[in-house]
Amino acid sequence: MQESADFRRLRKRLRSFVFPMTGFFLVWYLLYVLLADYAPGFMSRPVWGNINIGLIFGLLQFVSTFVITGLYVWYANRRLDPIADRLRGEIEGDAR
Repeated sequence: MQESADFRRLRKRLRSFVFPMTGFFLVWYLLYVLLADYAPGFMSRPVWGNINIGLIFGLLQFVSTFVITGLYVWYANRRLDPIADRLRGEIEGDAR
């Protein structure tokens, strides 16, 4: 099964999403950590009341996690699941 064109296509499509998105998130998170460590004046700058830039960046970490999850679900439903379903059917003997 690993030699099949569908399996190779599925693996390529998965990697084409996962690797760039992981890189993006790690750079985004590293930026947050580096700013918190080396630019405390910037991160502590008030935006509105007791809310500062550091707090906003911290909350955006959660937002970006949910956005990436949503993007993956959307991508998987459209680009990965049809191939995976076809492969599952071949493996289980229920070819569609």
